[in-house]
Amino acid sequence: MSDKIELNTDKTAATEQQSTETQQLIVFRLGEEEYGLYIDQIKEVVLTPNITKMPQTPGYVKGVANIRGNIIGIIDLEEKFGIKEATTTEQANRESNYTLVVESDEFKVGILVKEVPNTLSVNPADMEHSVNVVHDNSVNSDYIQGIVKLKGKLIILIDIFKVLNEQELETVNSAGVGTN
Repeated sequence: MSDKIELNTDKTAATEQQSTETQQLIVFRLGEEEYGLYIDQIKEVVLTPNITKMPQTPGYVKGVANIRGNIIGIIDLEEKFGIKEATTTEQANRESNYTLVVESDEFKVGILVKEVPNTLSVNPADMEHSVNVVHDNSVNSDYIQGIVKLKGKLIILIDIFKVLNEQELETVNSAGVGTN
């Protein structure tokens, strides 16, 4: 019994220590708002290469691109989130200057952004994880992890691995299948 109490105390101490450490975020703009991702979700930021449209993919999947020898699916989060009207792959090639390359064990995908993303160190005290937002129940919003309150502005913290559901991931992955 006493061993359990000591174990729990150690876990609490470790959790308290983690919660006081600053978090590194990559912050980028979608529409008029700023969004943030934990830095460990981003493999690299590259100049957007030429995007080749793939047939029979959703509008927010702009196509595929060759990034350092890997063919990966490219998505437009502004379009996925309904922030802007649908664009063509040609417009995406012109408008998006940078691509955030996101990689996990399950998938690799590129996210289009117009401006160079910033790196930001955030104190856990500036992060609100329990966000009560009115949203459409037909849309999965589990990807919103919280809001960062910083210098009079709000940054929407998202988990990029939850933005796309399983079926959408398959679509994006199959668009990039080939030389991965």
